[in-house]
Order: sequence, then structure tokens, then C-alpha cells
Amino acid sequence: MSAPGPGQAPERDPGLQPERTRLAWRRTTLSCTVAAVLAARAVLHHGPTATGILACALCLLLWLGFLTVAHRRMLALTDRRPRTLTVRGAWTAALCTLALAGCAAAMVV
Repeated sequence: MSAPGPGQAPERDPGLQPERTRLAWRRTTLSCTVAAVLAARAVLHHGPTATGILACALCLLLWLGFLTVAHRRMLALTDRRPRTLTVRGAWTAALCTLALAGCAAAMVV
């Protein structure tokens, strides 16, 4: 391995950190998927009402929003020098997760 030239960044050895981050995104995606499926199950179990269908559709929309952010982030982590998560992506992921948890909790009650 040669020393970096002037104006060049040293080669980075990311170690296992990107893999751990990808696994964390996958676990969170799985948790969001379970919450959305349980919400749909609750609507179907108690009989479809307009409110229940609307809440289930909202859960699905939130799940898709989080899934999009997570997929983009996991793809970015495969690069040799992954980009940092954008502020917009972080806010979208956080809001989708919190709103999905709130919807799921409201449907259980």
C-alpha cells in the first residue's frame, strides 16, 4: 500500500462498521414491517371500517416511506466510501418510524 499523494485522501479501511449499520437498518425495517402487518391484521380481524382502512393505509404509506429511506441507505453503505445520511433522510426515517409506532399503538387499543 503506497502513501497517498498530495491532495488525496488516505485509503479507508471501514472494518465492520458499514455491515453493522446495514444490519441495524434491516432490523428496523423488519420491526416496521411487523407493525404494519399487525395493523392490517387488526383491521381485518375487527371487520373493515372506514377509519380502520384509513389507518391501515396510513401505516402502509409510512412503512413504504421508511422502506425507501432504508433501502437507499443500505445501498449507499455498499460503497467504498459511503456518503453520510442526509438530514432529510434522517428526519424522514425518524418521522416514519414514530408515526408508524403511533398508528400501530392506536390500532391495538
